[in-house]
Amino acid sequence: MGIVQRQGIRNTLISYVGLAIGFANTILVLPRLLSPAQIGLVGSVLVPMATIGAQVAAFGFANAGMRYFPFFRNQGRNHAGFLPLLLGPPLIGFGVVSLLMWVGKPLLLQWYAKGDADLLAPHYLAAIGLAGCIMLGSLQDAYLRSLFHTSFSSFCQEILLRLMLVGAAVAYSQGFLTFHGFVLAYVGAYAVVALLLAAYLAAIGELHLRPTRAALRIKPLREMLGFGAFVLLSNISGTVLLNIDSLMVGTKKGFAMAGIYLIATNVSTALVLPFRALYKTAFSLIAEYWKEGDMAKMADFYRRSTRINTLLGCYLALGIGLNLNFIYGLIHRPEYAVGTTAVLLLLAGRLVDGITGVNGIIVATSPRYRFDLVFNISLAAAVVVLNWLLIPWLGLAGAALAYCIALVGINTARTWFVWRTYGMQPFDGRIARILAVAAVAGLAAWAPPELPNAWLTLLLRGSILTVVYGAGVLLTRTAPELTGLMANLKARLTR
Repeated sequence: MGIVQRQGIRNTLISYVGLAIGFANTILVLPRLLSPAQIGLVGSVLVPMATIGAQVAAFGFANAGMRYFPFFRNQGRNHAGFLPLLLGPPLIGFGVVSLLMWVGKPLLLQWYAKGDADLLAPHYLAAIGLAGCIMLGSLQDAYLRSLFHTSFSSFCQEILLRLMLVGAAVAYSQGFLTFHGFVLAYVGAYAVVALLLAAYLAAIGELHLRPTRAALRIKPLREMLGFGAFVLLSNISGTVLLNIDSLMVGTKKGFAMAGIYLIATNVSTALVLPFRALYKTAFSLIAEYWKEGDMAKMADFYRRSTRINTLLGCYLALGIGLNLNFIYGLIHRPEYAVGTTAVLLLLAGRLVDGITGVNGIIVATSPRYRFDLVFNISLAAAVVVLNWLLIPWLGLAGAALAYCIALVGINTARTWFVWRTYGMQPFDGRIARILAVAAVAGLAAWAPPELPNAWLTLLLRGSILTVVYGAGVLLTRTAPELTGLMANLKARLTR
């Protein structure tokens, strides 16, 4: 856990600085400067379209690169020409995807009401450009993860990108940009991140763009394409799980409701940041464990990561859920509070996703990686059907419920598969004790009535939650790492 802890700590710090910026952008900036329909257009239509396009173009090579890089590592100064092999097929794929997106424009516009379609049409090309930027950024991020250089990429994606988006929104509000200019600036922010990652690779001496035949002798391109094809289908299924709710809210309820749902999604995103920080290094580390056949270390990492995610996830989920009135009050626009129930359902699904640990990474990097495709396709189909049924009936809450069911279902299946196939499961008595402590702390923080001042209510509930939860964790000894840290701190203070 040494390298994971060091990188994880840096990434967590970066993630939480980014969270503060993202929170200000989501709650204090965008809802005040843009209409719900404009937010829905950018965040619930253009970004999901571009993300799906980027996934198809990359053809699973981001994950394939992390899986196969251990075989190329240190094979000469340029890792046997690995980077050109990683970038080549996706660049060809992007050309094909761009053509398909352009040809499919009339068909896509027919899915939306006329007013929404008229708003989308002038900005449609921006989705194609955004797809290319996202693809290049994800490929370079995967390469940096394989090199165990994750902090700069985290900084660019979590902090710098958000600052640039805030700047674009402010420039639009002050009249320096038209709305179309804002959309172009949005795409430009992702382009800047991709360029900075390339510059960083050059600075650390890892930007090796000259192709070599040696790369094809270490691992045949056909094998990587085969793995990439399965990863592509798996990733597309995962992307459907992440984006289909926003897209279907837009088609069935309009861009304005999609914008409100996007704000609800962003509020719940704070919960997943510590999970993402851990997973940035976990993929490459688990790939190394598979290569070395070290199942004991993998099982230990599985248990530790699950316990840490449970500990942090429960605290954050309670902190967000107990203070939703305060969070929505900061927006000063009552129409967004319609998403409160959706936030709670999204928090529940994402908490389960975090608690189940790194099961998806274990399956995706294992010799039986094809089974992950079965899980994802089945769940993607289920969530599409659930959204189709629940959104007309329950609105935003229906979309969130469908997402929650999908996350619980796929993680239950993956956890069972890893346990049944490899004899590893991450749960023990400590997980049960953490959940019990979280339940008690949540009830204790929820019990006091709301005070006339929203800030005082936030302070009261936050203090009760922190004290009860922290004391419960220490007394039940559910987190050995935290107990050891407190013991060291006590010893230093004594000296």
